Amino acid sequence: MPRRPQARGRTARTNVAGSNRRLLVGRLLMVIALLVTGAKLVQVQGVEAGALSSQAEKQRITKDAIPADRGSIVDRNTNVLAFSSEARQLYANPRQLTKDFDEQHAKDPSKPTSAQYKQEVARFIAKTLPGQITEQEVLDALFKDAGFTYFGPEIDPSQANLITEKYPHIGAEYRATREYPAGNLAANVIGAANWRMDERKVEGQIGLEAAMNDVLAGRNGTKVSDTAMGSSLVIPGTERELEPATPGSDVQLTLDSDLQYTVQREVSDYAVRAGAKSASAVVLDAKTGEVYALANDKTFDPRGPWVGNLGNPAVTTPFEPGSVNKVITAAGAIEQGIVKPEQVLQVPGSIEVADRTVGDAWEHGTIGLTFTGVLGKSSNVGTLMVAQQLGEQRWYDMARAFGLGKPTGIGLPGESGGSIPARENWSGSTFANLPIGQGLSMTVLQMAGMYQAIANDGVRVPPQIIEAEVRPDGTRVERPRPEPVRVVSPQTAHTVKDMLRSVVQNGPGSADDGTGPAAALPGYQVSGKTGTAQQIDPACRCYSQSKYWITFAGMVPADNPRFVVGLMLDAPSGARESSSAAPLFNTIATFLTQRYQIPLSKEQAPLQMLQTP
Repeated sequence: MPRRPQARGRTARTNVAGSNRRLLVGRLLMVIALLVTGAKLVQVQGVEAGALSSQAEKQRITKDAIPADRGSIVDRNTNVLAFSSEARQLYANPRQLTKDFDEQHAKDPSKPTSAQYKQEVARFIAKTLPGQITEQEVLDALFKDAGFTYFGPEIDPSQANLITEKYPHIGAEYRATREYPAGNLAANVIGAANWRMDERKVEGQIGLEAAMNDVLAGRNGTKVSDTAMGSSLVIPGTERELEPATPGSDVQLTLDSDLQYTVQREVSDYAVRAGAKSASAVVLDAKTGEVYALANDKTFDPRGPWVGNLGNPAVTTPFEPGSVNKVITAAGAIEQGIVKPEQVLQVPGSIEVADRTVGDAWEHGTIGLTFTGVLGKSSNVGTLMVAQQLGEQRWYDMARAFGLGKPTGIGLPGESGGSIPARENWSGSTFANLPIGQGLSMTVLQMAGMYQAIANDGVRVPPQIIEAEVRPDGTRVERPRPEPVRVVSPQTAHTVKDMLRSVVQNGPGSADDGTGPAAALPGYQVSGKTGTAQQIDPACRCYSQSKYWITFAGMVPADNPRFVVGLMLDAPSGARESSSAAPLFNTIATFLTQRYQIPLSKEQAPLQMLQTP
């Protein structure tokens, strides 16, 4: 049939209109998409550019600490007592290692299984580190079901390189180790330090290593490097330093390591022979108060597991000193002009003080003792007679001037100041105990400090054990010297020092024997004082009749003091050495005179009268 032209015209116009509408919608959508895209670009490249850049940088940049070198600890002669060195700690990812090698073996059976690879690694590591780790210990670590594990000891970097270059699946992490070349020498003083994962450096844990940590440790630096996305592999050439590490300073002590070794050994041996629970010794420079040796009979090895006696009883553990404390009464009485050394006192066998009766260590009736004899024979009764003339307040003031009841400020951790009852808390019988060294307490360091004041013309110089800091640039910073304290006049100090020579005197008859002749040194004048103090019996809360603190404090040579030595034995028993520390003083003083080539005394100490016929 013939087509109708009218219908064909209407359809064409309809199709064209529809196409135009679709094109318009498409263009509109395209414009909208472009606008959205443009807006997003503006947001990304403008508004959020900084944040996104920072986020991307974080994903590819790794920030690490640059460990600071820890300073060394040296003695007065710069002998090294503690220093740090580099080490490496082996680690592995056992789970990943198993997955990688088992997958490789599945694809290529000629490749080793994970078990075979681990056994090969274990054999090589054990061979590379003989005596440090066994093959079985490595296998135990590698066969763990763990994503990460450290294993083995800290090793030398060169050994670690041999292992990691041959077996890349084994890693080695940086460590710093603290070395103590002299082992337990002065360990109670120096203490110990070890690697701390949280700080990424060696930190002091006990002793001076802890107390001086801020000086020794330095400050870690920071470095950054670029890493491949999703990997910990560093892109070569991208490492850069943000902040350099600041090394720690060295610390120089006043200790003499050779003397410290001898004193430490002799104190330990003597404590064993005396059957003592413990023993301590301090050697001070008589003029400066510098500590040349500070030893306890028990110590520990800072290189291994820290077990045993980690403290420092010579400065942390006070005790009742006994008769060494009589120097306070002697100094006070001479200073106040109450009595003279040669003055004879009629000393009965006992004395009443308030509700207490105090006797001497030996039975006697009334005897004539010079005041020097009261010290030389260590008469409790004679001491209390003079102390009563001195008076409670003046005696107390003198004890405080000698440094009792407060720490010396030496800077060692845990230092105790001992104790002396406050004046307002004294009862009537308090003064029956204090002058003879009971009812108060002090450390061996404080005890030595009392006698340092007498040796130093009446001036007490608080003890010092840190001599200087040596900064990384070599600058030496001396520690400020402690403020000296005038205790008594020079004349009083000389008089008391001469009186104390009677303690080591061995007279022609027993009446003129002192209590510590075993401390005497041929060719040298020696001044000192023995002490015996009863310990508290916890069962009755009273003084024991069988347990004592045995003490000795003295100076050598007495005519020109160079050193002061303080000694304490805790509850010795069952041996000849248990009754006195004077022989131990003799041993230490002998070494001192030899090591420091101290000239012989110009004359022998004159024989002093202790008891009248």
